[in-house]
Amino acid sequence: MTIPPPTLVKPALVSGFHALSDPIRLDVLRLLQTEELCVCDLCSRLNINQSKLSFHLKTLKDAGLVLSRQAGRWIYYRINGAAFVDLADYLAIYQHLQPAHRPDCLP
Repeated sequence: MTIPPPTLVKPALVSGFHALSDPIRLDVLRLLQTEELCVCDLCSRLNINQSKLSFHLKTLKDAGLVLSRQAGRWIYYRINGAAFVDLADYLAIYQHLQPAHRPDCLP
């Protein structure tokens, strides 16, 4: 498998990896692994305010990592598995690499 040149990397990959770079967003994804949750449940479980959570949910949604649906006045979020398949497929390019051998550095 060959590594695509940087100009051929899909913008969705860049935004997906960016969205995964924050601990709060990783916590949100961890909670959504097993169930769909509304904003109020996520706020409660993460112990953060709604405005802060909304910023992180927007980042995850813009990256395509989560999907949402509205039910009455509540918005529910769930994992978008297809987006994670794309990220995993990209990372699979690097599976064949071996750790670089570094000679021991002695002071």
